[in-house]
Amino acid sequence: MKRLLVGAIVASVLTLTSCDKKEDAIEIGFAGPITGFNAVFGAQMKRGAEQAVADINAAGGVLGKKLVMRMSDDVCDPKQAVAVANQMAAAKIPFVLGHFCSGSSIPASDVYAEANVIAMSPGSTNPKLTDDPKKKTIFRICGRDDAQGRVAGAWLAKKYAGKRIAIAHDRQAYSQGIADETKKAMNAAGLQEVLYDTVTPGEKDYSAFVSKLKAARIDLLYYGGYQIESSLIARQMREQGLEAAFMAGDGLGTMEFWTAAGAGGEGTLFTFGPDLAADPRNAEIVKRFTANGGNPPEGYTLYSYAGIQAWAQAVQKAGTTDPTTVAAMLRSNKADTVFGPVTFDAKGDVIGEPYVMYRWSKGAYAPLVE
Repeated sequence: MKRLLVGAIVASVLTLTSCDKKEDAIEIGFAGPITGFNAVFGAQMKRGAEQAVADINAAGGVLGKKLVMRMSDDVCDPKQAVAVANQMAAAKIPFVLGHFCSGSSIPASDVYAEANVIAMSPGSTNPKLTDDPKKKTIFRICGRDDAQGRVAGAWLAKKYAGKRIAIAHDRQAYSQGIADETKKAMNAAGLQEVLYDTVTPGEKDYSAFVSKLKAARIDLLYYGGYQIESSLIARQMREQGLEAAFMAGDGLGTMEFWTAAGAGGEGTLFTFGPDLAADPRNAEIVKRFTANGGNPPEGYTLYSYAGIQAWAQAVQKAGTTDPTTVAAMLRSNKADTVFGPVTFDAKGDVIGEPYVMYRWSKGAYAPLVE
C-alpha cells in the first residue's frame, strides 16, 4: 500500500479566509496536509495559523492592512506540494506558512526560492531544507534533525550504555533523517546499534518486523517515522510480548498516537521542542485557543502561530512585504513570539532551538523527569 493515496496530482482548491481578496488586505499562504495520513498535523498548523491571523488582525493588522490566508492541501505528497508552490508563486503570495512533511517542503522550496517567495515551515526538520545557501527565502520555525538527533543519541548512549538498541525508519525524508542523525550521535558517543532496518509506510501488519526485533533481543527500538506507523509498531510489540522500550522523534506529538497505540503506547519516549502551551508568557494566547470549549494547542499549533508572528513583525519593521527585504529583516532582527525572542541564522534556522524528552503515559505526554 502506498503511503499517500492521491489520485491525479493537481493543486488543491485554494480558498481565502475572507470572501474576496481586497485591496486593503495582505494575502498570505498556508500549505500543509489538510487531508491524508498526516492530516492531524495539518489541523494543528491550520489552527495555529488561523489564530495568529485573527490575533494580528485584531491588533490592527500589518502595515495597516488585514491579513487574509490562502489555504492549500499538499497531502504531504511531494508532487502535490510542488503544484501548490507553483500556484502560490503564480499568485505572487509574499509569504507561505508551510509545508509540514520534509519530503514536501524540500521540493517545494525550489519553487519558492526561484519565485522569491518566503516559505517558513513549522515542522520540517530535515537539514536539507535550509542547507542550500542560494535559497535566501526559505526558513523553518522548528528545530533540525541534526540538533534533535544529538539530544536523542546522547541520551541513548548515556541511559542505555551496554544495552541492545535497534534503529529503524520508513525511508521517507523526515523518517530517515531523524533516524540517521540519532544513530550518528549515538555511535559518536560510543554506543552501536545491534540492528538497523527499514519498514514500509502505510502497512497495517508489522509483525514480521517485530519478530526480527525479538530475535535481536533488543532493549529499545528507536523509530524514525510518523505517528501512525509508530502507534502500530508500539502496539504490536506489546501484543507479541516484546517489552523493549520504544522511542521516536517529534512526529509523536499528537493524541492520534495514543488513540491508535492504546496501552501499547505506555512509556513511549520522544523528543520535541519545549511545551509552549505551558509557558506562562503564553497564558492569554492559550485562553483564546481554549475559549468556548476548545482544546489546548498541541504539537505544531503554536509553532505555526510563531511563524506568522515572526513574518508579520519583520514586515512591520521593514515597512514592506517585499520578500528579499523581509528575509533580510528576519535574519537581522529578533521577533517576539510564543517562543520568546527568536532570531534566524544565515541558513534560515532558528538559533538555539532546544529539544526536550517527553514520555507518553495514561493518554497524555509530559516532559520526562529523571
